[in-house]
Amino acid sequence: MYFDDHNPPHFHAEYQDYEAIFDFNGELIEGDFPKRQTKLVAAWATLHQDDLAANWKLAKEKQTLFKIEPLR
Repeated sequence: MYFDDHNPPHFHAEYQDYEAIFDFNGELIEGDFPKRQTKLVAAWATLHQDDLAANWKLAKEKQTLFKIEPLR
């Protein structure tokens, strides 16, 4: 998550050689990601919307972000 990038609030995801940007609803904004992994990221984002929003606020205030449990 890089606040200085631009709005809307978003996060970056990587899988093998793929990189993509997703909004906090799990919608693919930019990049290329396999369909199955896109669905997993969307489910993860839905579960962690509050955490993502809290980290976005911290990033905006140039504070240290807290770790959000990754997909396993």
